[in-house]
Amino acid sequence: MAAVHQLQGVGNAAATLLEKLNIFTTDDLLFHLPRDYEDRSTIIAMNQLQVGRSYLMEGVVKSIEMPPGKRKSMAILLQDEFGKVTLRFYHIYKALMDRAKAGNRLRIFGEVRVGARGLELYHPEIQLITELTPLPHIELTAIYPATEGLTQPKLREYVKQALNHHADDLPELLPEKFTNGYALNQALEYIHHPPVDANMLQLSQGSHPAQQRLIFEELVAHQISLLTRRAYIQQIAAPSFSYSKTFAKQLLASMPFEMTNAQKRVSNEIAKDLKQNKPMLRLVQGDVGAGKTLVAGVAACHALEEGWQVALMAPTEILAEQHYLNFKKWFEPLGL
Repeated sequence: MAAVHQLQGVGNAAATLLEKLNIFTTDDLLFHLPRDYEDRSTIIAMNQLQVGRSYLMEGVVKSIEMPPGKRKSMAILLQDEFGKVTLRFYHIYKALMDRAKAGNRLRIFGEVRVGARGLELYHPEIQLITELTPLPHIELTAIYPATEGLTQPKLREYVKQALNHHADDLPELLPEKFTNGYALNQALEYIHHPPVDANMLQLSQGSHPAQQRLIFEELVAHQISLLTRRAYIQQIAAPSFSYSKTFAKQLLASMPFEMTNAQKRVSNEIAKDLKQNKPMLRLVQGDVGAGKTLVAGVAACHALEEGWQVALMAPTEILAEQHYLNFKKWFEPLGL
């Protein structure tokens, strides 16, 4: 694990932007996983475009205009043998002017929208090419969660460096039978740089075996952290309470109903926990009206009978008042 400053091209400004994404080390970059993928392996004809999706296209520049308006812009009409689109730029720079000349052949990538001139692409990536220029990518292109000022190409470059940096030293924490056939470095390589024939549906749903392998490892780590925390808490000494022989009996006798079997079972389990000299770690679940409040009341009796105080916490003021009235009605007749 190394600080991101050690990567080529990461200065103080870039490191500050990465920190906004909670990326401080090269390990953090490895697990900054793509949110989506773009297919830049195939040139799409302009009569097959769908609004809202991103495509790789090629065409010849037919015209360049500076449309009138409050905001200066440049509109480039690009055409292939099947249709045409307009490329609109609001930030005009020299390299753009050099490429955007009538008759030039451009390869572009961007999201298709509906504009004043039909289908338009706003600030697409553009490349000046010849008809023989090979396709630049043979894999799906990862799209990462980003922040303003940190471009996708920069993020991809940083992740690539992190993968190269850790290619041979990633610890394998899972037994092989739980890895879905992907070692950790193989899973990360596949997810960051999936081949062009990868199953896009699986990747978009998070169900690809490489993704599932990482998900499983994260769940195992989470479970281990909970178990470790539990073991630590249970090392702390806590008072031991015997079963309440007076208050619990009187409380239940005052009820116009008998406890259900489930209430009795849970109450007995709580009593056993309280008898131990370590903190109880228990969650009682039940529907509204299942009788959880009475179970809490009986549990309180064990501590009260031995002279301890009991605090009951509730998430809202209304519920706190409701519990106060209930417990007042239950415990005042017991002299509490």
